[in-house]
Amino acid sequence: MDHRNDSPVTEFILAGLTERPELQLPLFLLFLGIYVVTVVGNLGMITLIGLSSHLHTPMYYFLSSLSFIDLCHSTVITPKMLVNFVTEKNIISHPECMTQLYFFLVFVIAECHMLAVMAYDRYVAICSPLLYNAVMSSHICLWLTEGVYVLGIIGSTIHIGFMLKLAFCKNNVVNHYFCDLFPLLKLSCSSIYINELLVLCLSAFNIFTPALTILSSFFFMETSVIVHDLNHLSKAAQIRWVFFLSSNYVVLYGSTTLKSHKS
Repeated sequence: MDHRNDSPVTEFILAGLTERPELQLPLFLLFLGIYVVTVVGNLGMITLIGLSSHLHTPMYYFLSSLSFIDLCHSTVITPKMLVNFVTEKNIISHPECMTQLYFFLVFVIAECHMLAVMAYDRYVAICSPLLYNAVMSSHICLWLTEGVYVLGIIGSTIHIGFMLKLAFCKNNVVNHYFCDLFPLLKLSCSSIYINELLVLCLSAFNIFTPALTILSSFFFMETSVIVHDLNHLSKAAQIRWVFFLSSNYVVLYGSTTLKSHKS
């Protein structure tokens, strides 16, 4: 006979960082200090950029947006975690857990794409300085910022939409200090194939797309700087630069050839 409890889960228990009582207070003070520094630092950055007219440029506008995302990201997780340090049982209801997961995913995805937008902004500033004001106008900056949040909301909504279709009727202990995606999927007693497929596809898009954007931006910026430096070198300096590159190539090629002969 199957004695499994098939009643739906209405609340979860967060395992937390540690079960040792003597570490609860030190960890509470540590993370409280980190959270205060994070809040003060990000609010200070946003306030400084907002009050300083000479900082009203696309770069600082995106930096203030990143600070806001980081502030919200920390606020979604840390306050509940701090409360759990001083309570005996770390209980969170099912709606609260899904809400925390929803906003956590929104700001995580938004942060990834905001970093890509900031890299693109620096690419335009360095590689096309004469077109910078036209390309990165206030309207374009606003659209890029809105696009970042839209991507975060869409990705998070998709995850939560399929998460709400799952049945939780097994152990309700989340092996984490907040409601994260994979620890919750492990507790489901229904098929999570579609959820895992969504995690794979959306993670590939939300991680590799910003990563490729950042890497390609830095590659083109570095290339532009090197070309600019070469164009402003004297003829003798250009000869020395070419000799330096050639000598390095000869040394590298020679050492590789010698190793191949020895082998």
